[in-house]
Formats: sequence, C-alpha cells, structure tokens
Amino acid sequence: GLQTVLMNPNIASVQTNLEGANQADSVYFLPVTIDMVEEVIKREKPDGLILSMGGQTGLNVGVELYESGILDKYNVKVLGTSVESIIATEDRGIFSDKLNEINEKL
Repeated sequence: GLQTVLMNPNIASVQTNLEGANQADSVYFLPVTIDMVEEVIKREKPDGLILSMGGQTGLNVGVELYESGILDKYNVKVLGTSVESIIATEDRGIFSDKLNEINEKL
C-alpha cells in the first residue's frame, strides 16, 4: 500500500498532529536541508517526493537534490510540479523566456 513520510522542522505544526486518521506513517522533525533529506531518503527509500508542499525551503532543497544527482542516485521521482518547472519559475530570465515562447506579455 501507499505510505507517507513527512519531514517538518516545525514540531508544533498541525499537519504533524498525532490525532486523526490523515497522518503520515513516518514523521521526521528535522531541518529541511540537502543532507538531512538525503538521510531520510536513505532510510525510508521512497519512490517519490513532493517538492511543492514544502514552501520555498522545500523548493530550494528539491532543486539541490535534483542538481546534485541525489534523486537519481536513490531512484526517487519528483511527483507533481517538475523540477524543470520549479527552476523555470524561480529564475526570472528563464521565466521571461518561457512567457515569450507562448507570446504572453510581461
């Protein structure tokens, strides 16, 4: 079956509440850094990772994981918004070029 792993440095977050049926199977209260995420990936061996639910930190670390080859190393797929799309929207030059490709005004 499907299992979820949540990594959240905020121990007080509602999404990590121990009450209720919609909780993660595993929760890690760790800083969201490339080193810490790699350790969780090593331990949990996930098939996929959602970057777009981690705010700016999640996006930045996700791009670092992708560019450093860590996601390929552990065969982890990015689910939802692709890393290429994240990079394109974070870089003003690339974003501008993408808008020009579809004739969208800035």
